[in-house]
Amino acid sequence: MINFARRSDCHITGSMDNKMLTLLILLNALATCLSFPQRCTQEEAAIGRCRTPAEEGPQCIEMVLGYCQDVPYTHTTFPNIVGHRTRQDLEMGAEYLLLSVIHGLMKGECSPDIRILGCSVLAPRCENGRLMKPCRSSCEMLKKSCIHAFEAIQMAWPYFLDCDRFFVGSEEGCYDPLSELREKQEVALANISDGGLSTVIQFTYHSNSQMFSILKKTASKCSHISQTYSIGRSVEGKDLLVIEFSNNPGQHDLLEPEIKLIGNMHGNEVLGRQLLIYLAQYLCSEYLLGNERIQTIINTTRIHILASMNPDGYEIAASEVADRNDPENIYQEGHEYNGWTSGRANAQNLDLNRNFPDLTSIFYNRRRFRHFRSDHIPIPDSYWMNKVVAPETYAIMKWIRTYPFVISASLHGGELVISYPFDFSRHPQEDRMYSPTPDEQIFRQLARTYADAHATMSNNDTERCGASFANKGGITNGALWYSFAGGMSDFNYLHSNCYEITVELGCDKFPSEEELYPEWRRNKEALLSFMESVHKGIKGIVKDEHGNGIKGAIISVKGLRHDITTAEDGDYWRLMNPGVHIVTASASGYSKQSKRINLPRNTQVGRVDFVLKKVPREPSLDYFNIPELDNYERFDPFNQFEQYSQRELGEDGEERTEKPWWWGYFSQLGMSAPTWLLRNY
Repeated sequence: MINFARRSDCHITGSMDNKMLTLLILLNALATCLSFPQRCTQEEAAIGRCRTPAEEGPQCIEMVLGYCQDVPYTHTTFPNIVGHRTRQDLEMGAEYLLLSVIHGLMKGECSPDIRILGCSVLAPRCENGRLMKPCRSSCEMLKKSCIHAFEAIQMAWPYFLDCDRFFVGSEEGCYDPLSELREKQEVALANISDGGLSTVIQFTYHSNSQMFSILKKTASKCSHISQTYSIGRSVEGKDLLVIEFSNNPGQHDLLEPEIKLIGNMHGNEVLGRQLLIYLAQYLCSEYLLGNERIQTIINTTRIHILASMNPDGYEIAASEVADRNDPENIYQEGHEYNGWTSGRANAQNLDLNRNFPDLTSIFYNRRRFRHFRSDHIPIPDSYWMNKVVAPETYAIMKWIRTYPFVISASLHGGELVISYPFDFSRHPQEDRMYSPTPDEQIFRQLARTYADAHATMSNNDTERCGASFANKGGITNGALWYSFAGGMSDFNYLHSNCYEITVELGCDKFPSEEELYPEWRRNKEALLSFMESVHKGIKGIVKDEHGNGIKGAIISVKGLRHDITTAEDGDYWRLMNPGVHIVTASASGYSKQSKRINLPRNTQVGRVDFVLKKVPREPSLDYFNIPELDNYERFDPFNQFEQYSQRELGEDGEERTEKPWWWGYFSQLGMSAPTWLLRNY
């Protein structure tokens, strides 16, 4: 017998004894094989290698891709939407590898949303021999909410998630690949929201991913008054996510003051983090329910809430608490003794509240000059050259320079008191020395506002945590308590228009979950009262003769050696106590204008506008003998945080940036380089 080569399952044999018969059988067998559709082995079908001759349509095969098992369908087809002809081709490609590592690259953000959406293109849905494409609207919504996560790691939006190329509209019969995921998320978060206007706050601790989810869900629920945005990333790549509340989110409204609230600067001081998560939910819910007080706050104020400034440190502190709750751990110390050090610093072991530029020393050194300013002191170049600047610190400094914040509160733990600047002693050798700012009375009033509205803070009978604040009513000058340089509050005051207080919420830095609701009750009114206190003093607009706002005009108050400057459109806010004041507006190249104002005690905020006339430009005496005063705009002059700034030549000879840190995920596997992930390629 002679065995001829087979095609599919067609076997042809012939006998040497009868050559003519063999030839007839051969011709008949070949005709039979060519007249019927080819059949595939089970293995060939599984990897999509087998195609019918007629190619009448896609063949639906079972979904066996490991990273696409949770898509809302069971069958796919090849070639896929972007052109991979087999399952093996797909699994060896950079596109599928990206889906497998996306969760780690983005620290859980936008996951599994990105992966499921990617699977809908790389392993598309197949039903009844028909390939179905995902909806363009699903892609566009996800890109809008997740593009910042790609930008944060210097990665381009993947080409196979191009909403215009690989997705279709509802009129073309698309489907939403994320619908089931959203339904599951709704069920998972059902104990946080009742689905209506009211929000049932869950008074438990939240991991970083849970915190991100709650804040984004809150912003989505109140999208007409809220949004989330990122100001940067931690050392380990976690998002520094801010939720904003305003009647015009994303925009600065003329004469509307802006405030910020920051929690978890020290990773093991977690109560403030939780209170700010609850506050965000509360503001959204109460606004929708028609609470007039909350509506007034949001409609007249732009509020920025950063619940966690140190998410890396929080994970360390939280893991230690979990270990101490292990019944087999014989060294349990309890929540109250947790982490006076563990998790306090960031992942670089830097204390973020000692990592800011020491502008307070510069302020003290300038007091000998007749003409000196105690505001908008530039960051000295020595700070960038001699200091290890944490990415969290860098992000906060850029944030402060970007928005015209008026007041701020940083929430800490370890004592029960409000501390206000200066935090650094005017005599560095004195560890505890009263060191007031020129705005001592304003700071005392801000501190009093929070402490008096707190359930127990201003009560001198309240048990403290070791420090003595007898007869102080729950407030103290920072340097009088203990002195340190490089603090965030001093930096806010001396580098910007922002007045920041430090809120020490209690002795227990990581209280048990049973204490979270009572602490919310104690602090809710204080938080609301503090936000309302931004509407004190005066506000107005500085314009030229043509009605154009003057950016950077100086607002001075006689007797207060600390000025504030106008924002982009010429508007300003100047906190001051009731009384008679002489207020002057000035700007380079314009004449000065002064006004005498009487601010009554019962007035919330007074409106004082200025119109300045153009004059020949002359140098101001204020700039004489003061080194570096004109260097305020210099920020990161040595590009300390311009990652990947080294250059190399691309294939076309043009310069492009050096490969980012995640490039090694793809370059070491011998696959085709995914240059489509490089933003500057």
